[in-house]
Amino acid sequence: MSIYVGNLSYDVTEADLSSIFAEYGSVKRVQLPTDRETGRVRGFGFVEMSADAEETAAIEALDGAEWMGRDLKVNKAKPREERSSFGGGGRRSDSFSRNY
Repeated sequence: MSIYVGNLSYDVTEADLSSIFAEYGSVKRVQLPTDRETGRVRGFGFVEMSADAEETAAIEALDGAEWMGRDLKVNKAKPREERSSFGGGGRRSDSFSRNY
């Protein structure tokens, strides 16, 4: 499981995020999604830690804490939802009519 970290500064780096979470245990991985067009950090990230107890301690300590001028939102990450591979605005293929 991983931790969702929201309301991050756009200046944050993976090293910054890793160091703040390392105070609560062993950090396995840090991800900071970036905008495809600008390459800029999108303002949220994910942290994976070695043990559930470490994750819980980090969440309890950091949720709502002020860091880099922002109040962090920290909680268990929700599983990523499956996205449709279609780009048709959510319409089902059988809803199209063909007039030949």
